[in-house]
Amino acid sequence: MKVTTQTNTRSATTAAAKKATKKSTKKAAAKRKKLSRAALQLAKAQRAVRTARKHIGDPYRYGASGPGSFDCSGLVTYAWRKAGVRLPRTTWSIRSAVRTKVSWGHFKPGDLIFTSGGGHVGMYVGHGRMIHAPHSGTRVRIDRLDSYRRATFVGAVRPGA
Repeated sequence: MKVTTQTNTRSATTAAAKKATKKSTKKAAAKRKKLSRAALQLAKAQRAVRTARKHIGDPYRYGASGPGSFDCSGLVTYAWRKAGVRLPRTTWSIRSAVRTKVSWGHFKPGDLIFTSGGGHVGMYVGHGRMIHAPHSGTRVRIDRLDSYRRATFVGAVRPGA
């Protein structure tokens, strides 16, 4: 008789545990749904910037898309892919594929800045600076958005928006 009582008690405990797990899963799903599009984009952008920063000092190599070396578009596509956003491979295709365009001076971290006639891309990291893989013989680094960048600026986009 005691064996049956223990079995019923275990079944009730297991059922209660399953019910509690279901409730917490529903709450977590509801919490995720409550995030706005802007909040989701911001979280992805922060992750992309963190990923790109981890690769400061990696060498530039034409056509490389990481993780040991990069060209300019390879760096930004790699970082955004790690944040859950797939981008085309080249600067030209990235610029035309991402719908949300950004004007000079309205950058947010994670925005992609196109310069040099559209043939170069870097990622805005805040405080008037961008991370990029400049050209052969250099390494991934952070540079200021100086007058040269302003003069050669052709556009910017906000991935993940």
